Amino acid sequence: MWRGGVRRRQAGVRSRYGMARKARVAVVGTGWWSTYTHIPGLIDNPDAELVALCDRNPQALTAAAERYGISETYDDVGELLAGEQLDGAVVAVHHAAHYEVARQCLEAGLHIMLEKPMVLTAQHGRALLDLAAAKQREIIIGYPWHFTDVTRTARDVLASGELGQIQHISCLFASMVVEYYRDNPEAYRPVFQYPVTGPGGVYADAQRSGGGQAHLQITHSAGSLFFITGLRAQSVTGFMNNFDVPVDLVDAIAVQFEGGAVGVFGSTGNLGVGDGGQLDIRVYCADGYLLLEQVQGTLTVRRHDGTEQRYGPLQDDEVYPRFATANHLVDVILGQASNGSPAEVGLRVVEILDAAYRSAGAGGQPVAVSDLYQ
Repeated sequence: MWRGGVRRRQAGVRSRYGMARKARVAVVGTGWWSTYTHIPGLIDNPDAELVALCDRNPQALTAAAERYGISETYDDVGELLAGEQLDGAVVAVHHAAHYEVARQCLEAGLHIMLEKPMVLTAQHGRALLDLAAAKQREIIIGYPWHFTDVTRTARDVLASGELGQIQHISCLFASMVVEYYRDNPEAYRPVFQYPVTGPGGVYADAQRSGGGQAHLQITHSAGSLFFITGLRAQSVTGFMNNFDVPVDLVDAIAVQFEGGAVGVFGSTGNLGVGDGGQLDIRVYCADGYLLLEQVQGTLTVRRHDGTEQRYGPLQDDEVYPRFATANHLVDVILGQASNGSPAEVGLRVVEILDAAYRSAGAGGQPVAVSDLYQ
């Protein structure tokens, strides 16, 4: 059972010789999120062996290795893959590097946990899905909210068909990230502590991050929406504004989905330091609706006959199980779980974000998802 991403069961997978088998995993990318979440989470996982770290930044690599006592380090992913016997890898490099690092890991036969956004273009996303299928390997996308009870209950309710056909969706994500876009990550040190390093200026750099609020935050809300609904975008119209930062700070995205549903995604990163924000997903169907409030850890399901069910609130350590994604990679490697955050969902997110940036760049002209593959 998961409690804030911390495993509460004993290691139990045995090799053919009766010894407990551990998943051999490397972490590629030793920046803020890896040193805050993935590395300590894997070290604490009794089923995992954190074999090596890899980063092109020697200062970041050395700092992470020294902080967590990892002796094997590499500054090149190709050398890592050639030098170690691995079952899987956590890929947590900057967004623009996701595709190439993930491709190399899959080519080497590894299962991967790939941080969000999966990639920056739909064509790269499809290429990774095809490669993973050919290699019979799994890509787990780094969406912790997929592992909460209320998110999975929302998915089960919609999959059951009891609310009827999905007709309209609305997603709102408001968060405190504007200081990242100002290249001022120290503003958030009181919140995140940064045990080794902060994110530096990567989120203010469109060349490395691909953009701002859409790639950093809408990827979360859209990931949850596609996870619980199974929808896929058909046409996308996007509007974005940077205001006083170098990347998009506010976004409004209108989507027509396959099958006839329509919806909107809205987001701002301009909340104050320490504000927990809002991530609300509303799904309106022919016979009722649901409201998933992920920051609060609650779910409301209401039917047209007036009956209503409420779930949550979750405990504080269950609302955002940040350790769950890398630990889930271990479970998948050891055959203890099927992929709970699949790459097909990641690709559907990439499709709307790729299309939204193109649309916003063209003054709000609609972009057909099919055109992304031309």
